Amino acid sequence: MTFAIRPVLLLAGLSCSLLLLFIATGTVLPLAQWNWMDIAGEGGTALLAALWCMIVLGSRPDGRVTRLLAGGLACIMLGSWADCLDEAIDIGKAAWWDNAFEALLPLGMLVLTAGLYYWRQEQATLSEHMRKRERLFRSHRPFDRITQLADAAYLREQLRLETRRDAAQACVLVLFDIDGFHRINREHGPAEGDRVLQAVAHMLLLNLRNDDLLCRYAGDRFAVLMPEREIDEAAEAAQHLCGMVSAMRHHAKGEALQLTLRHGCAPARGTPDALLADLCRRMDAA
Repeated sequence: MTFAIRPVLLLAGLSCSLLLLFIATGTVLPLAQWNWMDIAGEGGTALLAALWCMIVLGSRPDGRVTRLLAGGLACIMLGSWADCLDEAIDIGKAAWWDNAFEALLPLGMLVLTAGLYYWRQEQATLSEHMRKRERLFRSHRPFDRITQLADAAYLREQLRLETRRDAAQACVLVLFDIDGFHRINREHGPAEGDRVLQAVAHMLLLNLRNDDLLCRYAGDRFAVLMPEREIDEAAEAAQHLCGMVSAMRHHAKGEALQLTLRHGCAPARGTPDALLADLCRRMDAA
């Protein structure tokens, strides 16, 4: 069973077990003594918490945030369900477990709050990731089909814009090449090669500044335009990016692949075609 189904079945089982426990150890009150307003409020809270729990489990991947959100809602659901049953079934004061179930309500609120806190951090990270693509989004250019990055034509257009700006303003172009990419395609197939391209693209994008522009130049070659950076700073940043990619744990059909990059840097000056051709020649020679 999937991650989403198991907790739902467990929650349903606990709810039924709690109902049977109340019936077995308590006394069902006459209908005239039932507080229907409390039953509607507490029962409705339990139903909504269960529904939200299923929505969270069905719409998010497994992880810390998902477990905290779903766990908090599950506790709220069980605590509210116990409160609801109290309105219809009389349980003696000696039943300590009744108070324990009702205490799940504030515990669930605490766990849910922790989940919301980490969810906010998660959303901030995703927003940062999207802002790094903003330069591409603003121009409404088509994305590369595999990596969803800009293509070589867009890169050349941006290089032309850089050459028209003040020459005193530093800007560096960095090219990255995946080592042994043809071997990966040959041994594991083109689909796995596409997964490698996507993984490398995401890792590069996550470690760039908001002002940097990442493009897929050609094949397994990526280009990063780094405005307001000197050549030494860009080389240091490129080395850091290579280190982040080499630290990735990428698996292809159960086999761990060690991904490494080589890179070349050059000031973003001159015609785009000449600049790219010269940088590619230097990388191939190296």
